Amino acid sequence: MPILRNAKKALRASEKKTIVNGQIKSKLKTAISTMKKNPTAENLAAAFSAADKSVKKNVIQKNKAARIKASLSKLIK
Repeated sequence: MPILRNAKKALRASEKKTIVNGQIKSKLKTAISTMKKNPTAENLAAAFSAADKSVKKNVIQKNKAARIKASLSKLIK
């Protein structure tokens, strides 16, 4: 357990960020699985949007989003 006041605050912030990041990752995984089960243009757009939002929030890296997009776009073709 942290002792210093700023360490306690950092721990609280880290816990909040963990929850938010988990929600973003969950939305991304849901969008990907929906796209894999039912490959349509609407599901592809939703998955692309979720991947882009994850990159914007620094939850995943840009190259991982590119890999996700490439693999999902192959399902449409």
